[in-house]
Amino acid sequence: MKRPYVGEALPRLDGPAKVAGHAPYSGDFNMEGQLTMKLRFAGRPHARVLNVDTSKALAVPGVVAVFTSLDVPVNEYGLQYPDQPVLCGPGDPKEGTDIARFVGDQIAAVVAETEEAAAKGRDLIEIQFEELPVVTDPRDALEPGAPVLHPAYPGTPIHPELVFEGNVASHHRIRKGDVDAVWDQAAVVIEAEYEIPGQEHAFLQPEAAVAYIDEEERVTIIASTQWIHEDCRQIAHALGLPEERVRIILPAIGGAFGGKEDLSVQIVAALAALKLRRPIKIVWTRRESIIGHHKRHRVFAHARWAADAEGHLLAAETRVIADAGAYVYTTNKVLGNLLLTVNGPYRVPNVKTEVLGVYTNNVPGGAFRGFGAPQGNFIAESQMSKLAEALGMDPVEFRLRNIVGAGEPMPWGKPLPDDGRGLEQTLIAVAQSIGWKQTAEGWQAPQIEPHPGDPPALRRGAGIALALKNVGFSFGYQENAWAGIELRGADEIEGATVFAASSDVGQGTRTVIRQMAAEALGVPIERVEVAPADTAITQSSGSCSASRMTFMIGNAVRGAAAAALEQWRAEERPAKAEYTYLAPKTTPIDRETGYGHPNFSYGYVAVGMEISIDTEMGLLHTSKITCANDVGQAINPRLVEGQIEGGVIQALGWSTMEHFIERNGYPLTDSLSTYLIPTIADIPDKVETIIIENPEPNGPWGARGMAEMPFIAVASAMHHAVHQATGIWFNRFPFNAERILRGLRGK
Repeated sequence: MKRPYVGEALPRLDGPAKVAGHAPYSGDFNMEGQLTMKLRFAGRPHARVLNVDTSKALAVPGVVAVFTSLDVPVNEYGLQYPDQPVLCGPGDPKEGTDIARFVGDQIAAVVAETEEAAAKGRDLIEIQFEELPVVTDPRDALEPGAPVLHPAYPGTPIHPELVFEGNVASHHRIRKGDVDAVWDQAAVVIEAEYEIPGQEHAFLQPEAAVAYIDEEERVTIIASTQWIHEDCRQIAHALGLPEERVRIILPAIGGAFGGKEDLSVQIVAALAALKLRRPIKIVWTRRESIIGHHKRHRVFAHARWAADAEGHLLAAETRVIADAGAYVYTTNKVLGNLLLTVNGPYRVPNVKTEVLGVYTNNVPGGAFRGFGAPQGNFIAESQMSKLAEALGMDPVEFRLRNIVGAGEPMPWGKPLPDDGRGLEQTLIAVAQSIGWKQTAEGWQAPQIEPHPGDPPALRRGAGIALALKNVGFSFGYQENAWAGIELRGADEIEGATVFAASSDVGQGTRTVIRQMAAEALGVPIERVEVAPADTAITQSSGSCSASRMTFMIGNAVRGAAAAALEQWRAEERPAKAEYTYLAPKTTPIDRETGYGHPNFSYGYVAVGMEISIDTEMGLLHTSKITCANDVGQAINPRLVEGQIEGGVIQALGWSTMEHFIERNGYPLTDSLSTYLIPTIADIPDKVETIIIENPEPNGPWGARGMAEMPFIAVASAMHHAVHQATGIWFNRFPFNAERILRGLRGK
């Protein structure tokens, strides 16, 4: 009898190589005749580059070349919109390419025989700047007379939410009912200001690439990335080459979390390899990485929500201003997700939501695990917890009373594509784990009593939060993923190779691809191999982002397996088949009302926690976190547990200690000694993972994406727990000792 592979906790394919140190990351590759590259950053937040003098750099022994804006064929790039120069400098006909808009803008690339020579040459480049006015607060950037950071967009943007009006890069809204008509009817109205911080990805492997010309005259780049075919498109555009002249090979990836969705070193490395026809290697330092790549969006929000005396939501009015930083990156898409999550998974009859993405001279905002949902959820769940308290109602009871039901419309006018029952199930599972009880009068929160031996200054609290987030790309984009399968053998299938351009950024994608292929083909898993991701041998499987890869590539693998088996049964040996899966269609949302069908699938998650706070020292300790996740079907339960544990700890860091600080456009926390992330000493005493499986109708074997979901509600649950322990709603975080002590002292 065939062994089932879907649902089995098999070991990771890449586990042994990574544990033993044999896995080849992009920084590990070296080639004969290789040169080293160093980049000169702008080092200032806003300035026009008048002149770049490279003569002293070129005189350094070992320096081979210095590339500036004059060497870039098409000096622009960008994932959503090409608003960023490859190298800032004079001489380009496109308006604005001579302006550096944040400290990490790249001015020149120095190539040398040694790293030391490249670094010395970089430091000897003389740049003449004209300083320009700096704006670093997105609220100030909206004021009349604020410096306008980008030229007007020529024509109509490809994405309707991109507006380019003054410093407004993107604009989303929802209008449902009439919020102004219900305030006087409300039993309680909660109005609050929120400030939500940015976050550094802090992946283990900084950005690195090796570029060379391969045997077929293709510019080839070995680099860690989340979407090799999209990188190929952007690189080809900037170099003025057809896409078939650019090749990207994906090595092992030392973490990403959205931070490797946008380009960093790839274009300049490819440019140098093309010009010099020698291999080029570049590896960023940690400081270069922190300065040079985007961050989670910092957000400012004003929320005004109302409920009636029976505990039913009446209205939600929310205005969000997000710091897009110097360039668009994925701001428009991140804030689209924020728009869909800022009212929570609740039945709200009257909604008025405004979400603005605003250019500043800060490090750009971009993709980060949760993709706007953590910020939206913090606002929504904080409002829900406050409303419940104001009504004298249990926070779980209040949420259950307002969760959207099957077939009921969300604020954008459409119901969830499935029945959404995972919302209630995850909330109840977490509540019970943390100590909530269901009584004849409804749900009741645990009574947090002091533990034996607790000092008098110690206070304890419990918190809970609920979230949903989309799976896959949204807002009218035709989601797609390609896979190919080759079957070999004589009388029986002796070997199968799966071709997929999916990145594995640590979540185990290639392991589950192997499991799903073995299941679909009905062959022992030992006979299935997964080919490396390489644009020369694969078509696009899309980005490893949006919690989409298992859902999308799983469906593509099933289609390719069915086609390959059909050929095999027709005695075509070897059998070779490919399949492109097209997800159910979505639509853009209306620019005025926000109405539409933006997503084809969602994931559901709840988080609860128990904490203690030393009120004399301000020290917070998390004793327990429980995360319940509706994953549809766990293809590999061990990997799902790993994603839940990792997401929870990463979000705990954002909630309690990570603090990315910029002042006047300069990052102050530009190292891991000043930007603190959790260590083994900071994790909770216990992390409980609860896997709930409500099959997703369109998912492969019922799977729905889940990698981002565990992150989303942690900060919200922490805010609730901190309030329970201190009696204070902080409305901004991280909840570090300084902030807690200031709050306790009325500051």
